[in-house]
Amino acid sequence: QLQVEDDDKIGLYSYKVQSTITSRLANTMIQAKMVNNAKRSQHIVFDVQVPKGAFIDNFTMDVNGIIFTSKIREKSEARKMYSQAKAKGKAAGIVRSNTLDMENFQTEVNVPPGTRIQFELHYHEMIRRKLSSYEHVISVKPGRLAKHMEVDVRIIEPQGLRYVHVPNSLGDHFDGITTISKGEKKAHVSFKPTMAQQRKCPKCSSTAVDGNFVVQYDVNRETTGGELEIFNGYFIHFFAPENLDPLPKNILFVIDVSGSMWGLKMKQTIEAMKAILSELRAADQFSLIDFNHNVRCWRDNLVSATPAQVEDAKKYIQTIHPNGGTNINEALLRATFILNEAQNLGMLDPNSVSMIVLVSDGDPTVGELKLTTIQKNVKQSIKDEFSLFCLGIGFDVDYDFLQRIATDNRGMAQRIFGNQETSAQMKNFYNQVSTPLLKKIQFNYPHESVSDVTQSSFHNYFGGSEIVVAGKVDTENLQHLESIVTATAANAELVMETLRDVEELDGFMKKDRYADPEFTRKLWAYLTVNQMLAERNTAPTAALKRNITKSILQMSLDHHIVTPFTAMLIENAEKDEIMLADQPKDPRRGCCPGQCLRLTPNAPNNNKGIPPWANVTAVPVSFMPEQRSPPVSSLSINRVDNDPHFNIYLPKSQRNICFNINSEPGKILNLVSDPGTGVVVNGQLVGAKKMESNKLNTYFGKFGFYFKKKGLKVEITTETITLKDGSYGITLTWSDTGHIIRKQLLISVKKDSNVTITVGEKMSFMVLLHRVWKNHPVNVDFLGIYIPPENQFSPAAHGLIGQFASEPTVYIHHQRPGQDPEKPQATMEVKGNKLTVTRGLQKDYRTDRVLGTDVQCWFAHNSGKGFIDGHYKDYLVPHLYSFLKKP
Repeated sequence: QLQVEDDDKIGLYSYKVQSTITSRLANTMIQAKMVNNAKRSQHIVFDVQVPKGAFIDNFTMDVNGIIFTSKIREKSEARKMYSQAKAKGKAAGIVRSNTLDMENFQTEVNVPPGTRIQFELHYHEMIRRKLSSYEHVISVKPGRLAKHMEVDVRIIEPQGLRYVHVPNSLGDHFDGITTISKGEKKAHVSFKPTMAQQRKCPKCSSTAVDGNFVVQYDVNRETTGGELEIFNGYFIHFFAPENLDPLPKNILFVIDVSGSMWGLKMKQTIEAMKAILSELRAADQFSLIDFNHNVRCWRDNLVSATPAQVEDAKKYIQTIHPNGGTNINEALLRATFILNEAQNLGMLDPNSVSMIVLVSDGDPTVGELKLTTIQKNVKQSIKDEFSLFCLGIGFDVDYDFLQRIATDNRGMAQRIFGNQETSAQMKNFYNQVSTPLLKKIQFNYPHESVSDVTQSSFHNYFGGSEIVVAGKVDTENLQHLESIVTATAANAELVMETLRDVEELDGFMKKDRYADPEFTRKLWAYLTVNQMLAERNTAPTAALKRNITKSILQMSLDHHIVTPFTAMLIENAEKDEIMLADQPKDPRRGCCPGQCLRLTPNAPNNNKGIPPWANVTAVPVSFMPEQRSPPVSSLSINRVDNDPHFNIYLPKSQRNICFNINSEPGKILNLVSDPGTGVVVNGQLVGAKKMESNKLNTYFGKFGFYFKKKGLKVEITTETITLKDGSYGITLTWSDTGHIIRKQLLISVKKDSNVTITVGEKMSFMVLLHRVWKNHPVNVDFLGIYIPPENQFSPAAHGLIGQFASEPTVYIHHQRPGQDPEKPQATMEVKGNKLTVTRGLQKDYRTDRVLGTDVQCWFAHNSGKGFIDGHYKDYLVPHLYSFLKKP
């Protein structure tokens, strides 16, 4: 964000973000170039957001050719140097404060008239895997229109890329501007909006670029023992086995019901808990504890997650009325007592995983109030036997404390922002920890040349996550590095081995000019510093804490990174003008610098958007008179939208053939019926409110998806999205943003916009919502469906769309003028039929849900007669989940 006194007189010439991800290490540079066109000096603030946990490693500034460079110093030494410079009147200040899941890096500079200034910040971070996806988030908030704007992301992954996806996180305004090019092991993502595209509206002087640019991807995985990467004297071991059965879990939910939870917080917590309880598996055991100044147990012991017990628990939480104080100490000790007692009585499966999930929004106000004592009590009671996960709700929660007790007890914490998305955020967090696959994991590298091994993980391995281990290697004495991983899986002890040649990466990495040759060293340093910070938090003695602090400081200086114990000095060549990048102490807390939180009350909410591989980034297409359509992504989709307009994309011939079907309200049309994969997609029609021109328009008001082999049914209406699995069911509304995951099927809802259903890696569907004014005299809400032609249906697939999974040969010739000069006609030969087709435009509503994007197609008349097999009435089915019976 660039702020100045006289906004109109400051020109932003360039705003550039460049990020390179080398094997999960992201190096990011944010650069802004400006000029002061005013007749007086201006104060310019350079304020950028850096992901929490990233390490800032460089900052430079160029003021009319005077270069300011940075260096890292121990914090007290840096402050002393800054104070001396400030006393001479020659310094400006930089503050770095914390906000939500980002931290602000800010500098303010007084710029004389006519002065050009360039800011450039560098930071690096390790991209974590959550829910089977890596997500790189870049804050892009230039604060004004930029003559040149660019976000450039390059991904280099030696394991190979499964997919790369850029969700529309900056808003519909920028649909179709991002480009993605992907190779086997590399990808390039580019976002370059023109000044016209940046404007909030055609005549606006303000920018619409204000938010997070998100890139999601995953890598190929071939070996169960993980992927070893050895380069430049360091090794990185990525461990994320898949296709394992989840272990049973024993889970206690501990819910804060004090007075501060009253209102929306409690309503959203109850809504999320009901959905979470529905996700419990039959092999799980669970119970609920709710607490204010007192502690209540729904059951005094763990019970099996039967449908009856789950329903009873849902009824119990529905009766909660928040009031009173907050006794966190007693609530957590009661939860640990229940788990310990069950363990001592032999009621827990030896291969099960035990965990507590604490949901709270505040500090303790009743009982034990000293945070260090609560931390000590919980640690002694848990005894490293199970994990504690903490969800901190709202802006006033002591998140630092929750993070300490979670990491102290083999878990993790997450801040949940108290807004309309609270429920979806809670469910998303639960999804990350709800499928334990392995426990008691041990990594062994049986070679004397391996040293300084450090590990990033929880005690258990959860589905969709990843454990990363790094260390130093003496490559001169080492030809091969071997890893042996021992872990407890469902009903078995697994031993997984990986062997990797030391030289294997050299050729690939040295050939790529974008790859960071220091990625292994930086990842090792990143993991080591973070592990030491966690150890320092939980150190039992002051002497041990001092030793750890000394080690963190040395690592920070050796690797040139800003940590809680260092600061960054920025100075000119003469060293008479100095600025300081520091983390100030949070006045609300007595904790040490760098581990506190400075929060803003009007926090932005960070939606994850649609899932990685499901959405196709669309590109606007102008009318093309050529006979063949260009192979761009907005064309390359099978879709039905509006009053059913079908558009069939034929990949081999790169053509779009379209047709309309006019039937009656209530009728159900089969779109896909595939007995081979067991997949059915049907759509039910609704009618407009009244006839126009002696015709009643119909639209799709409901879609049914049946995945027979999984036993799952999904119903999407203009009001709700429901997943059914036998007697189990879960429903989201279009006002939600969230995910449902069941039996490796993912449903992702983007609020008031779209739903994507993803099955495994190679089948996805998108349903778009079209809302109309509810008092409109004619129109009604309706749905559109978009089905990628890459979906792997079997040769037995049929239906109005499914039949084209086996692409027919289409020959279009004898193009001639039509009655409308803009709509030429031609003869199409297909399936032994000759028919007259008309060139026209159909709408793709993914890029613009109001006006749509025009896509050129050849229109087949008479409800597609001759192009589709048989008559459209042959595709009517009796029920929403019926397979099509071939005539």
